[in-house]
Amino acid sequence: MRKQIAAANWKMNLTEQEGIDLISAIATDKSIELSDEQVAVFAVPFPYLSTIKKHTDAANNFFVAAQNCAAEKAGAYTGEVSAQMLQSIGIKYVVIGHSERREYYNETSNVLVKKIEVALQNNLTVIFCCGEPLQIREASTQNEHIANQLAEGLFNLTEEQLQNIVIAYEPIWAIGTGKTATSDEAQQMHAHIRATLAAKYGNDVANNTSILYGGSVKGTNAAEIFGKPDVDGGLVGGASLVATEFITIINSLKK
Repeated sequence: MRKQIAAANWKMNLTEQEGIDLISAIATDKSIELSDEQVAVFAVPFPYLSTIKKHTDAANNFFVAAQNCAAEKAGAYTGEVSAQMLQSIGIKYVVIGHSERREYYNETSNVLVKKIEVALQNNLTVIFCCGEPLQIREASTQNEHIANQLAEGLFNLTEEQLQNIVIAYEPIWAIGTGKTATSDEAQQMHAHIRATLAAKYGNDVANNTSILYGGSVKGTNAAEIFGKPDVDGGLVGGASLVATEFITIINSLKK
């Protein structure tokens, strides 16, 4: 059975104390009961990784993720953080290929392939992001766009390596805009992603790959979106910065 994941992406937000207050409120909430196949993941800014990890270690199935990692293993790359560094402090997940990294920092598929390679070499589970901008959606070419991103970013991997990949579909036009794909639109794209994986790796691999939805997920719509058969949770931005909202989102994972 594939994992269901409620993943928080704090992006470049919160002071350290605000982050501690937020994770403490979530990690100690008695309403959260995660099964063995459900996890909550918190992608936090680099300076807070160890601090936030200390506050999640005692919580059942809570993990910390980095929001990015370097494409290089080590060396003279001032300001970069390597996958080996993340592994050395006990980080289990890393987000790679987020639309903001692709757009603002010109991260190409070639760069993402290198990042995925070093992440997997250091036993990190990769949350690989894919998604289309508004003009692609309006042209009705989103399926081809997403299939191309998957092929360029992941199709060099073996079946065994793909077991350590989580895919997050993020319609770029629905990030931070208040717009949200309908639950049916989310399901259609998630089914397309799973079919694309099946065509390359077979149904067993595709059916065991978790695919998250990442576009303005809130406490009010999470249950409906997560209820779709090919949606295995969410990668959540703004709503993950509010304890009550993200608790509701965690509790919206399929029972």
